[in-house]
Amino acid sequence: MDLNSDLGEGFGVWTLGDDAALLGVVTSANVACGFHAGDPRTMRAVCDLAASHGVAIGAQVSYRDLAGFGRRFIDVDPVELADDVLYQIGALSAFAAAAGVRVAYVKPHGALYNAVVHHEEQAAAVVAGVRAWGEVPVLGLPGSAFLTAASAAGLRTVGEAFADRGYTPAGTLVPRREAGALLTDTAAVVERALRLASDRQIVAVDGTVVDASTVESLCLHGDTPGAVQHAQAVRAALEDTGVTLTAF
Repeated sequence: MDLNSDLGEGFGVWTLGDDAALLGVVTSANVACGFHAGDPRTMRAVCDLAASHGVAIGAQVSYRDLAGFGRRFIDVDPVELADDVLYQIGALSAFAAAAGVRVAYVKPHGALYNAVVHHEEQAAAVVAGVRAWGEVPVLGLPGSAFLTAASAAGLRTVGEAFADRGYTPAGTLVPRREAGALLTDTAAVVERALRLASDRQIVAVDGTVVDASTVESLCLHGDTPGAVQHAQAVRAALEDTGVTLTAF
């Protein structure tokens, strides 16, 4: 099982999360590329630290929305969106190369992640941006239009689940503004991770059991309250049950 986390989400003098601590726990780092968060200095620092820990680096691409942290839907032209995705991957690639590694995968962020679950035009645009850069795996929600389009384009697709987010009965994420969107109790986060690893199941907010048989990576958000504690507890619990943690 892969453990991933959103990192490098500071900007200028503003910081968010404890990147250094999380890089000692996770196996893959979704690095902000400057559109929802992140700046050159932050991107280089995270890439350097990830490389020193042997953590895989992924480009977390977003709408161009610094003010909204990429959590607002934007009805952007598909050609422009594809170019924005390519631009972000290219920027992170420079810092990864400077650290002696490469961008290993691409994952959409925030509102873009949720949009491409069903928005086929934007899903195709994100895939077009990735393919313009090269053949690299993409990380996303199982059953999404994004992973369907990526697979059709010949890209490796990696299904992802969230240890600290609420799920709807349909297997999508509960919108952040609604009750039950976040799991903030460490025990609940660990329970989600263990059930996923053992039974390949996730329990939705209404008690519905959601199939997670295609999930290869588990996300722990870096900005969730108690993020480091959650991540450390999840890693310890999974390793105690014999789960091998490695980047996909």
